[in-house]
Amino acid sequence: MAGTAEERRDKITEIIRKEGSVRVRELARLFNTSEVTIRGDLETLEAGGQCRRNHGGAVGLDKLYIDMDITERYMSNSAQKKAIAEAISRIIDDNDTLLLNAGTTLTYVLRALRDKKNISIITNSIANAAEAASYQNMSVILLGGQIDSKYQFTYGADAVSQLLRYHTVKSILSVDGIDPLSGLTLYYSSEAELVRAMIENSETVIIAADSSKLGRSTFAKIAPVTSADMIVTNHTENTELLDKLNLMGIKIIDI
Repeated sequence: MAGTAEERRDKITEIIRKEGSVRVRELARLFNTSEVTIRGDLETLEAGGQCRRNHGGAVGLDKLYIDMDITERYMSNSAQKKAIAEAISRIIDDNDTLLLNAGTTLTYVLRALRDKKNISIITNSIANAAEAASYQNMSVILLGGQIDSKYQFTYGADAVSQLLRYHTVKSILSVDGIDPLSGLTLYYSSEAELVRAMIENSETVIIAADSSKLGRSTFAKIAPVTSADMIVTNHTENTELLDKLNLMGIKIIDI
């Protein structure tokens, strides 16, 4: 089984989630690599909070995405997030104005946009504002408001009020759940109002979501799923759900 180190680690993480544990010898055989390489993979995954190593392998932590800190979320499904980011970069044009909410996938999107010209970013994500500000081709507005210290985003009436001054060509949004009935959802209600305003104040709404978000419903409803013009996701075997979303008028980019 070929692939990059990140893709291999993402696959190992997926196996741990499904099976609850893995063995070094079996993984080495599966990926046609050495046991030393696999031990290094498990060490990296343990450092990122994805598993706990034991003698001969590793076990899962049964840790939900909602419980991960921002560093752990950044490492989760990283290969898929990079691929999604590259696909989104092909949709973005020079001189675009973009609304971005908080989300680790969107950090990868910003990195994929480094070769574009004159990109304007408006975001409530402190981390992504800092990321964008490090690139000479991007101008950045960070929305002020209350701060979620764990996940480094702003929210509340002040942030929404400032956002309403702007209208952008596109919004690129990260959500925690996408379901035809429940719509677009987030774990945290504090950000929901702001993301809803981002949808209403952009011409084209692009949802960046790895396939683990498809068919999932979380706590805070943002908007009907039809508020999305486009969903960019990695390959999933749930083709029935993708077909249903397509029939609802949403363009699906399944990489």
